[in-house]
Amino acid sequence: FGILASQPIIQGIPLGQARSSEIHHESVEFPFNCSNLVNYPSVFEPKESSTNGTCPDYFRWIHQDLKQWKSTGITEDMIERGKPSADFRLVIVNGTAYVERYRMSYQTRDVFTIWGILQLLRLYPGKVPDLDLLFFCGDDTVIKKRNYKGRYAALAPPVFHYCGEKAALDIVFPDWTFWGWGEVNIKPWEETLRAIKKGNERIKWEKREPYAYWKGNPLVSRDRRLSFMKCNLSAKHDWNVRLYKQDWGQEIQGGFKHSKLEDQCTHSMTLMIQPKYYDFFSRSMVPMQHFWPIRRKNRCKHLKFAVEWGNSHPHMAEAIGKAGSKFIEEALTMRNVYDYMFHLLNEYSKLLKFKPTIPPNAQKLCSETTEQGLWKEFMVQSMVKSPSDKPPCALPPPFEPQAIQASLDAKENKTRQTKTWETEYWKKLKH
Repeated sequence: FGILASQPIIQGIPLGQARSSEIHHESVEFPFNCSNLVNYPSVFEPKESSTNGTCPDYFRWIHQDLKQWKSTGITEDMIERGKPSADFRLVIVNGTAYVERYRMSYQTRDVFTIWGILQLLRLYPGKVPDLDLLFFCGDDTVIKKRNYKGRYAALAPPVFHYCGEKAALDIVFPDWTFWGWGEVNIKPWEETLRAIKKGNERIKWEKREPYAYWKGNPLVSRDRRLSFMKCNLSAKHDWNVRLYKQDWGQEIQGGFKHSKLEDQCTHSMTLMIQPKYYDFFSRSMVPMQHFWPIRRKNRCKHLKFAVEWGNSHPHMAEAIGKAGSKFIEEALTMRNVYDYMFHLLNEYSKLLKFKPTIPPNAQKLCSETTEQGLWKEFMVQSMVKSPSDKPPCALPPPFEPQAIQASLDAKENKTRQTKTWETEYWKKLKH
């Protein structure tokens, strides 16, 4: 059983690796230079006239994330007010991207985020509309709903970010790790997904260890994770949990031999500790279908019961594990990631009340890279080599308000069912 620990950090990769404050590296300049040597198509000319089917259900959340500005539109004044919350400003004019940086982001988050957007421009050349947006690359959300209620609602600045939460208005965008996380040797998503699929074939379900497993840095989100580490095997307790500390400094020196995702992510049933944040796809994942929900309070007891239930119901646990893997493998393909980006940016551009122009201090970006080492390797691996031969998938319509509530109620009911089972389990142990 793999554990997903709730954390104020991006969750774009299954069993995502946490950042470590112990990692130090030289600052990386934007690895983009423009020259006349690159002759790439500027017009999108798909071979197929029809759309590439309907997008996965989680694309519907695009409408919800932009709902705040549907009635007012997005003005230049809103963009100006959002600058203090952003790491950079990205402007696309006539298919060319320009960036204005306000501050350094952590590691190379900004570099690989922009790299990903440049690859979208290469996948659908000339199809991404003119736009002007702000992007924040940190962990916590920045545009809090409490600051934009009533008459202040029309003042909310639109800021793109890797995650959202119930109390925030951040516009959720795929995180940088889809194009690689060089600092911790996480390869681009297509390569990582292939490795995970191959890793799944190594050990048959019935041969796997009957414990919950987690490996990460307990010093990130220190309060939550250090209390989480108390669930580990000790002389007093065995909560059916095996937790391992990830020392990134040691991993860097040792060549990342013990931190490969394919050695950790399997078809095992995922135990997800109730998250505060969500990313662009996770809102469409369903408890007891794609994962087992773990409440934050008394998590050690909840984890122990989840493992006991899984070991007592191996076929059902295996089905949940495989359904979760199938969701990731089929709904989270790189093509869908790009199509999500395309539709989000396209819908966002429709809200602009002004014509985007190139900021005076902005730098023009191209898909050439002069970076060396692992960053260059990941960029070459994740580079879109040629335009798509088919259009993006068709964006489904928004959720009806009652549909969102019905979905939330259904998830809560499934979570409540596990709570009922657990209560019965602990009662039996007392007798």
